[in-house]
Amino acid sequence: MPLPEGTIPVAVGLLIAGICSFAFFRVGRVALGSDEAFQPVIGLWFATFALAPGFFLPLEQELGRALSARRALGQGGRPVAMKVLTLGGILATIVTIGIISLGPWLSDEYFGGSWVMVLALVVAIVSYAPAHFSRGLCSGMGRFRAYAVVMGADGLARIVLCLILTVIGVKAVGWYGFAVAVAPLIGVFAVGWKRQLRTEPGPEATWQEVTPNLGWLLVGSVMAAGLVNAGPIATSLLAESNERALVTQFGYGVILARVPLFLFQAVQAALLPRLSRLAASGEMNEFMHGFRRLMKVVVAVGVFGVVGAFVAGPFAVETLYDADLSERTLAMLALGSMFYMIGLAFAQAVIALHGHALVALGWTAGMVTFVIVTWIAGGEVFRRVEIGLLAGSGAAMVVFWLALRHRLKVGAVPDEGSMLEAMTDMPFEG
Repeated sequence: MPLPEGTIPVAVGLLIAGICSFAFFRVGRVALGSDEAFQPVIGLWFATFALAPGFFLPLEQELGRALSARRALGQGGRPVAMKVLTLGGILATIVTIGIISLGPWLSDEYFGGSWVMVLALVVAIVSYAPAHFSRGLCSGMGRFRAYAVVMGADGLARIVLCLILTVIGVKAVGWYGFAVAVAPLIGVFAVGWKRQLRTEPGPEATWQEVTPNLGWLLVGSVMAAGLVNAGPIATSLLAESNERALVTQFGYGVILARVPLFLFQAVQAALLPRLSRLAASGEMNEFMHGFRRLMKVVVAVGVFGVVGAFVAGPFAVETLYDADLSERTLAMLALGSMFYMIGLAFAQAVIALHGHALVALGWTAGMVTFVIVTWIAGGEVFRRVEIGLLAGSGAAMVVFWLALRHRLKVGAVPDEGSMLEAMTDMPFEG
């Protein structure tokens, strides 16, 4: 079965975003001169990618599903897009008010006294809301090349802005924070300029049409994005004031341990559209065979990542970021990423089988486990967080495995809409 049009561009867009993330950390650290000076940007980075995908990814998924359904019926999707745009504005306002209300605490306890970074976080939320809306519109209308542009341009814009700041000698950390915050708008403007965000008039949309699974998707997405970014956020909050440089180095380790996750998303972009076609045509045996192949690839990529982190991780992190992290730390972080990746693959299958509530339960279980284990674990902060990440991702993985068995046992069958939601269920970004 040939790959659907747009599959390769999406995979390329994902890889570009991943490579640019590594480059941004490298260039930003060099530009600011030390790990301690770069720490507020690290904090902003992980806070942004915990909040933005967490709150706006469900809108992207539901917009894509609703537009796809209308397109199959030959109906215009503009009323649906306007409903979701309204929801996105409301959600962005709520999150912004929450950040501002916590501003004094965030500035003092998380950003090392920098109110500028709190403002950058607000701008990032306002920027990522239209980015996720654009991606949902592009996926629902089958414009996957435009979807890839929005995603890839985010990473490219970030590193280009960072390089410009470095070349002109800017040392104020706030400018690098705003480079993270405004980057997603570049891709939105690019596809909008080419009129790839246009929709046609159609029948009036009801709220039920655009929100049947929004609540469960929102809970699951917030918890999933929170869990994958919880390590650096927790270390920033728990570490002493004289350990800011170590917090930054821990962030480097987390980024390096995510290499398998970047590879997984690219592989997923290539394989899931095939599974979607099989599911839509009712070929469940072939669907399950394809999913087993996907899981074999996921496990292989994960094992490769763990072994690579233990063997070559310290050399890589020292070469890229001039940081000193042990084999144990990098291997633990990579193993946690592997469990998260396997759990994410199971979760996408459960969403495809209409198990949205079970996915919300699984990610919540993972996040709660992380908090409890990190709290009660003994030893220094970084070891506590490593163990917490491993336990939290492992708990989510087990819940999703049990949920998938349950959905298959009761005879749940995917359809095109649920497969599209599964394909775009990517709470990990950056």
